[in-house]
Amino acid sequence: MISTKVLYSAVLKTEKIDDAHKFQSLPQPSGSYPYRLKVDPIHNDEKLVFHMVGDTAGIGKSDLQQTVVNQMTTQYLNSTPDEQPSFLYHLGDIVYHYGEAEQYDTQFLTPFEQYPAPIYAIAGNHDSDVNPQSKEAYESLEAFYTTFCNTCPKTIHFGNNKHRKSQIQPHVYWTMEAGLATIIGLYTNVPKYGCIKKEQRSWFVKELQHAAKFSSEKAIIVCLHHAPYSADFNHGSSPNMIEFLESAFEEAGVKPDIVFSGHVHNYQRFNKQYLDGKTVPFVVAGAGGFEELHTLADPTDPEYYTESPLFDQVHLENYCDNRRGFLKIVIEKNPFSFIIKGEYYTVSNKNSENKNHALFDTFIVDLTGR
Repeated sequence: MISTKVLYSAVLKTEKIDDAHKFQSLPQPSGSYPYRLKVDPIHNDEKLVFHMVGDTAGIGKSDLQQTVVNQMTTQYLNSTPDEQPSFLYHLGDIVYHYGEAEQYDTQFLTPFEQYPAPIYAIAGNHDSDVNPQSKEAYESLEAFYTTFCNTCPKTIHFGNNKHRKSQIQPHVYWTMEAGLATIIGLYTNVPKYGCIKKEQRSWFVKELQHAAKFSSEKAIIVCLHHAPYSADFNHGSSPNMIEFLESAFEEAGVKPDIVFSGHVHNYQRFNKQYLDGKTVPFVVAGAGGFEELHTLADPTDPEYYTESPLFDQVHLENYCDNRRGFLKIVIEKNPFSFIIKGEYYTVSNKNSENKNHALFDTFIVDLTGR
């Protein structure tokens, strides 16, 4: 018998899921419009380094989550000063299964207690959902706002980690202005395939156009929790997010240089080739610690389909669906070169004290000369 290698690609689920009723109203912003936060990186104007990871929460096997955090911490401490990350950007799902304050200490504050850099975040669907069986009533994103969207750095009252103070992000969707990068963070709410409404869409189009004014000096990065493209068996791709992004890019007349997401518990890197010649990577990095990993779906399985106009010129370049891991992003600019370099590190699944991280994938987005 001759075995054939499966050619994995982005998939859509055949069975349509309509859970629009799970949409949660957005809280009021904690900062002023247009919700921008300037972050001063620790490096000079020629380099920006940061970590990125999603779906770190752990409710069953917290050691898996702790291992990922420990390895990011180890990498930070073992880096030369010019390679140390200025911050960690979290792609959402900080706690499971609902965004209750009582979950933040064990699933976020304690595991990240020794991580040396500041942590910024966008909210995932689990961070935003409300437990209908909770004994105490609370609002969607209430604990997330206390932790990440405070008006000034404060002790987080529901945690035992006294060292990490609350962040001062201006809203649940917001833009980070960080040296060599403009990072636009979207909020995609609770429904399975995400939901973004008119007000946030209008803001996003304007932020893309604003970022484009500085594109010769800064990379344009878009982050959202729900993955637009995915080849996994559990979620598959999100037609909602694909259609949202593509229509916003067209209206703005601006495409980002790269798009990051979580939600799917694995690592995937897609490239999309546009008609104007630009190639945009779409990177999924949602294997940050949750005990269940999402393997890729067999594209011949009738539960999925791969033929869709939404997938035109979209190609899966690399993936890892059997190990947890995290990203290190380096943006470098000098008179001769301007690049985004991504490195994805995997963490051993073995339950041993000698866990370490290994480089799995490297990619470069060349912005030179634009």
